[in-house]
Amino acid sequence: MKPLETEVREAGKKAYSFLDEFRRFAFKGNVVDLAVGVVIGTAFGKIVDSLVKNVLMPLVSVLVPGEVSYVQWKWVINGKEVPYGLFLGEVVNFLIVALAVFVFIVKFVGWLTRLRQKEEVAAAPPLTKDQELLTEIRDLLKSQQPGQRTTV
Repeated sequence: MKPLETEVREAGKKAYSFLDEFRRFAFKGNVVDLAVGVVIGTAFGKIVDSLVKNVLMPLVSVLVPGEVSYVQWKWVINGKEVPYGLFLGEVVNFLIVALAVFVFIVKFVGWLTRLRQKEEVAAAPPLTKDQELLTEIRDLLKSQQPGQRTTV
């Protein structure tokens, strides 16, 4: 075989190996789950953003006396505008997302974890004969008072 043909074959094998390794990485369960989570998280963020901008903050504008909406709330300091209304909208947006993450991650996933642990404890296999005997020996040794001997 010619040296050039050998090099081309080896390069093809390396490229195939690289693509095969990348495929195994990219389609691993964790990577796909992460991608789905990012897409859903982005969509959820847009929904919360719309809720804050189109429902909650206009309701706050109704409650606060004045003719302007929260978007136009601003302080003017030395001719510079500081749009604090937009900042308040983003704070409300953050608080809603943080609450949703807290409820889902901390409360829901924690509840699922505790539920799974209870199932594992309930499904513990029965003790073998050796384990039963060792448990009895342990209990007998615990029940012995210091300085007292039992004869077996």
